[in-house]
Amino acid sequence: MLQSSVPTSHHPFPGSRPVSAPAAVKSILAGFAAGGCAGMAEALNAGCQCVSLDRQALVAALARDPRDGALQAMLAESRPHLFSDSMAFVSARHVRRMAEVIAAIERVVALPAWQDTVLAWAPACARRASRAAGVFLGYDFHLAADGPRLIEINTNAGGGLLNAILGRAQRACCAEVAEAMGSGQGGAADLEARFVAMFRAEWAAERGNAPLRHVAIVDEAPQGQYLLPEFLLFQRLFEHHGIAASICDPTELSHGPQGLSLQGRPVDLVYNRLTDFAFDAPASAALRDAWLAGSVVITPHPRAHALYADKRNLVLLSSPDALRGLGADEASIALIQAGVPRTEVVSRDRADDFWARRRGLFFKPASGFGSRGAYRGDKLTRRVFDEIIAGDYIAQAFVPPSERRVEVAGAPVDLKMDLRNYVYRGEVQLVTARLYQGQTTNFRTPGGGFAPVLALPDGGAEPAAPCCQGH
Repeated sequence: MLQSSVPTSHHPFPGSRPVSAPAAVKSILAGFAAGGCAGMAEALNAGCQCVSLDRQALVAALARDPRDGALQAMLAESRPHLFSDSMAFVSARHVRRMAEVIAAIERVVALPAWQDTVLAWAPACARRASRAAGVFLGYDFHLAADGPRLIEINTNAGGGLLNAILGRAQRACCAEVAEAMGSGQGGAADLEARFVAMFRAEWAAERGNAPLRHVAIVDEAPQGQYLLPEFLLFQRLFEHHGIAASICDPTELSHGPQGLSLQGRPVDLVYNRLTDFAFDAPASAALRDAWLAGSVVITPHPRAHALYADKRNLVLLSSPDALRGLGADEASIALIQAGVPRTEVVSRDRADDFWARRRGLFFKPASGFGSRGAYRGDKLTRRVFDEIIAGDYIAQAFVPPSERRVEVAGAPVDLKMDLRNYVYRGEVQLVTARLYQGQTTNFRTPGGGFAPVLALPDGGAEPAAPCCQGH
């Protein structure tokens, strides 16, 4: 059963491990001082294998409920690349800059003119107001040479709880790295408590002091979802905190005068993991009726997706003139302009222009999610490009991901890396990395998967004997 306690202090990015001991930094980063914080992170990502996942410790972290044997087997047998064996290193300066860009975007999204503009092209059901903000907003970044760049925003970002537990199972091969990591034993419990508090806050925003009794974790055919282990962990977590929790397909729900129910049992709150963001599919009919009637609290919900995650919003965010027209302040505009790659709506009348510039662009469906239908321009065939022109796409200036070198079967392998910020009401709760090969993020790469982030301090370090040579 997931143990947790109420956190007594707040860290700007809990779950990452900020290096605070100068002696540890000196030992780990000898020879890289001149490059500064960002150079240190790049050097460690290229060569240091000091920190890795302790698989036995991960099993122990999961074995806190009698039902978890099946969960452990599921992770080991069918999801071997969900967790990377390596930790990712990131400059604390870059972590702060991501938080600053996120805060600036949150200020813009709060503007009435922003909401009027993006809701005008959103599905009608997204215009229903809700005091619930939406849990687990995911801001995904690539690290460019001059800083982080926002690739997209997601409203049902998965992996938050998995990464909290992943943080329990990290090991270091030397005392210096262990000191840099810190004890790490309270971080996961604090995060779990904060996640439960977040759901309670969503409930209270809509229902005040009424008791939260039953949460439904909803996704299409959940038993076949790759992140089913996280659904099971959330179920355990809610139950440990006195909240009944069920995992179900949306077709198992029904809506009537008494509200939303699952097999006759009233549902108070829906933790929505569907990618049917507007509840348009026939399978989502009960959810759509309950959402429009306000008879259940849904988080995240269609309005949150329209305000944040519609890819067309990136077009506005990447245009300083558009932001000024919406009433954004200049400080926010400067941060967003530096952090959001230029994004354009793809149109048939500019097909020749987009084709000519395709090698510097990344094409995404405006209403899509994840990597479905997304294409690097330099990989495009003319046939696929013609399909893009005929569809509803945006084109974003291509920002290559940074890399993390890991060992796989004794050989070095370079994996691409992106950074996910889990955010609630503008606050970054957790920063994690995803390591992968291929065009887009996936969990099929040996050596890849979710990886904890170790944030390196600002400033240089004096030369000393490195601890990670030969690893």
